[in-house]
Amino acid sequence: MTDPAQATITEDALRSALSSGERPKRPNALSASLTFGWRALLKIKHVPEQLFDAVFNPIIFTLTFTYLLGGAIAGSTGAYLQFLIPGILVQTVLLITAYTGVNLNTDFSMGVADRFRSLPIWRPSVIVGALLGDMARYTLASAIVLALGLVLGFRPDGAAGVLLSVALLVVFAFSVSWIWTALGLLLRTPTSVQWVSVLILFILTFTSNVFVDPKTMPAWLETAVGYNPVTHLVSAVRDLMSGTVPAGHIAWLLVGCAALVAVFAPITMRLYRNKR
Repeated sequence: MTDPAQATITEDALRSALSSGERPKRPNALSASLTFGWRALLKIKHVPEQLFDAVFNPIIFTLTFTYLLGGAIAGSTGAYLQFLIPGILVQTVLLITAYTGVNLNTDFSMGVADRFRSLPIWRPSVIVGALLGDMARYTLASAIVLALGLVLGFRPDGAAGVLLSVALLVVFAFSVSWIWTALGLLLRTPTSVQWVSVLILFILTFTSNVFVDPKTMPAWLETAVGYNPVTHLVSAVRDLMSGTVPAGHIAWLLVGCAALVAVFAPITMRLYRNKR
């Protein structure tokens, strides 16, 4: 049997140990967001399949369109490569933005998100941190596409234009990701989130100027392509990589990015707060 005196001493020692240190400070919004951003990056380490789209999609699309169709479209594979790589860069990064909504839906399916919502942290930090981590993935995917292009013969006009292009693309991808987070909270399974988001992205990228000049399209389709935001993004990236600064395209894209965040961020947080 346990000696009552010994039990009292043990209880007193335990209380003393628990009260001897100061209570940890509540994490602020920045530190909590960075922590969840690091969690998003660790997922790549443990699930490297998330990078398959970033590695294999650009290889397949670039080789197929350049060497099978490049001569017919641009007259030579070299000329078409200069036109294609900026478009492939945009398509690759936009396609992997779908993982943001998929991962969020997976967290809810596994009950992980419920634990996060019970923590004494800034509530949006879970989603903001995941988006920050995804921005690192977008940058990595951009590096892979550009490295492939350089190996095949793509030659941009200066490093500054390339860096500005990647920065603009990452900002745009961050803004678009808020749409998929909302879908991730509305749809029931990760698979449905992935199929819906990828389908929308494929439609947007293939009805743009990623692969061909819109001037070669029928008039009605050229008009529709002109309203596609992906078209303006690809045009801005091409201009930056060719040594010019398309101020008009960049301004409209930044306004569009701000509008996407202003609309879908509150919707996402409302859905996140009321998710059951």
